[in-house]
Amino acid sequence: MEGEGVLGKLRRLDVYPKINEDFYRRTLSGGIITLASSLLMLLLFLSELRYYLHAVTQTHLVVDTSRADTLKINFDITFPALQCSIISVDAMDISGLDHLDVKHDLIKQRIDSHGNVIDTRQEDIASHKMEQPLQKHGGRLEHNETYCGSCYGAEMSDDQCCNTCEEVREAYRQKGWGITNPDLIDQCKREGFLEKIKEEEGEGCNIYGFLEVNKVAGNFHFAPGKSFQQANVHVHDLLPFGKDSFNMSHQINRLAFGDYFPGVVNPLDGAKWTQLLPFGMYQYFIKVVPTVYTDINNHTIQSNQFSVTEHFRVAEVGQVQSLPGVFFFYDLSPIKVMSQESYESFLHFLTNVCAIVGGIFTVSGILDSFVYHGQRAIKKKMEIGKFS
Repeated sequence: MEGEGVLGKLRRLDVYPKINEDFYRRTLSGGIITLASSLLMLLLFLSELRYYLHAVTQTHLVVDTSRADTLKINFDITFPALQCSIISVDAMDISGLDHLDVKHDLIKQRIDSHGNVIDTRQEDIASHKMEQPLQKHGGRLEHNETYCGSCYGAEMSDDQCCNTCEEVREAYRQKGWGITNPDLIDQCKREGFLEKIKEEEGEGCNIYGFLEVNKVAGNFHFAPGKSFQQANVHVHDLLPFGKDSFNMSHQINRLAFGDYFPGVVNPLDGAKWTQLLPFGMYQYFIKVVPTVYTDINNHTIQSNQFSVTEHFRVAEVGQVQSLPGVFFFYDLSPIKVMSQESYESFLHFLTNVCAIVGGIFTVSGILDSFVYHGQRAIKKKMEIGKFS
């Protein structure tokens, strides 16, 4: 008897009283609502299950204190109307470190007007060896004497040799000089420097590679002519090319500061500019945000995201401040983004599933009740003739 009393007390706690099937009344509207709510419940359950099985990325911000690192800049840029032989790549930063006429870790591809690759070279396209050596500094070569070309006053030491046109131009650059007429340089005349530039007229150039720079604010740019410093001003020798204008139209196939990581969006990928004026300076002002991405296996990727503002400036011949070219000015954010991949907890998943089932069941019950009682009210009014 005592056991039955306990069971009876437990039975009275049932908040789900059972109704005899004789009192049930099934309706067409109830069947439609049941089917619709079941489908909705299944879709939401599958969506929640997919969310639970896939890792989510949680992001928070911290102050970036890692200023001693380097910054890797990956780029792939196409100039459809500017030949490779006259483009140079320079990088400089506020710490005073300059990388002028960069050639390492950089590939140039000559392309025709249809975008087909003509030639691929890692060194400067205009750098060719002479087939017939000149005399040593204007004199005759003695027996077993190695040829040593003149640098035309730009020698840094007595034993320095300039055996190619490119070496003469490099010696001039280090002196802060510009070559006004390459035909006055025997090496350039022998190699046909100007003739080769004219032969490449109408060609384009694709440049890709990477730069390793200090992790401080700076800029890198693509501009015609070899660069050098003159009175603490960065200039390019444009006179040797004998051109009145330089078409700096370009397409940025890829530009990234650091390695790729899931979810990164590089806003300049695919950007394209077509130059309509004879001279122009394209400027991109970039804000680099350091990012640390940690995947579900705790593998960490040190990279960066960035935002950009674009600007076109009309360049005028003879003004150093408006050199024709494509310039990327970057600055570093003091805030670092920390992204961490993780899975949702099972308890959270179970809570959401219960909320989906209970919520849809309750709402569909309210909707069914509203439809059922509405139908009955309308039917009753029709029977007494008050429905119009």
